[in-house]
Amino acid sequence: MTIRLGFVVAEFNRDLTYQMELLGIEHAKFLGAEVTDTVLVPGVYDMPLAIKKLCEKDDIDAVVTIGSVIEGATGHDEIVVQHASRKITDLSLEYNKPVTLGIAGPGMSRMEAHQRVDYAKRAVEAAVKLIRRL
Repeated sequence: MTIRLGFVVAEFNRDLTYQMELLGIEHAKFLGAEVTDTVLVPGVYDMPLAIKKLCEKDDIDAVVTIGSVIEGATGHDEIVVQHASRKITDLSLEYNKPVTLGIAGPGMSRMEAHQRVDYAKRAVEAAVKLIRRL
């Protein structure tokens, strides 16, 4: 059985999330999984509705979130990641499907964000492991 993944990818900081998306797709193939649906959303804060739509699909086994939240002049980055991660967990429990966190941040500079593009691979790996183990 091939594990079918849905990706929800933030367009904000697209130079980073594009790299993350490509790494995630490549790692999914390496693990014998397939990315069957990708939804682009404006930013990390906008992910929950897209996650919900993918969770409702019978042909999606797990959802992987991909985003990069860089520190700004205010604490906005912390609020965005905190609320998004909480809702991501809630949706996973509501739909009984893995929804994994491939969001780098908060509190990181652009240089640190470039060093953390592998968060997407970790999220893909977590999704595949959860499907296989549960």
